[in-house]
Amino acid sequence: MARVIAALIRHGDYHQLADTPSAHQPFALTAKGLAQASDLAILINTFCTTRGCQINPVIATSKLLRAWQTAKQLTTALNNPGIQIHEYTDLAERCVGSVANLSVTQIRELIRLDPRLDDLPKDWKSNSHYCLPFQGAESLLDAGKRVATLLRAEMQPLKPHSQSDQLKIFVGHGAAFRHAAYHLGIINYEQIALLSMFHCQPVFIEYTGNGNWQHIGGEWKIRNAHSQFTD
Repeated sequence: MARVIAALIRHGDYHQLADTPSAHQPFALTAKGLAQASDLAILINTFCTTRGCQINPVIATSKLLRAWQTAKQLTTALNNPGIQIHEYTDLAERCVGSVANLSVTQIRELIRLDPRLDDLPKDWKSNSHYCLPFQGAESLLDAGKRVATLLRAEMQPLKPHSQSDQLKIFVGHGAAFRHAAYHLGIINYEQIALLSMFHCQPVFIEYTGNGNWQHIGGEWKIRNAHSQFTD
């Protein structure tokens, strides 16, 4: 039976507001990010040549501009007119609800002024279980579950119908992908906090059937013990 492999790709470097949880920031890639996305084509082509697999004609991407631009730049660099881009809301980064794109200082002040709310925990940005007390917010585990559900929905139908090995590309966001990897059984809970993703450096995971996945290539970024989550 043919192998079906997913490339999980964090978008390229982008214009980001300082001291603001990146989440749904609507800004474009920097020049560095555009170059990273172009260079990504070399990694994808090398992987496919080495493994003898074909690129699935649909690239799935988050609707956030930085992810879509990464997918667009990659598509151009692959120079394959048969490849299309489909946007998915479910590939977005963790949503912080009605405080999206406010600074950490502003969020903390809003919570201080609301008599119904407790103080923010110090680790609120990196705590996988914590969900901000604002309408529409989700925890990192919630975001990962959403992304994992999409990965299953896109990859599982490919397994019985593929005539040859193929690679399907997903462009999204680091924290949501890491937490999705946990939900898929690729990494354990303790590893979530230890890992990150490089911009435009694929992590390759294979769906092997019966709900099982395995990491087969590409390196996670090892997180500095004192680093802050930015994506």
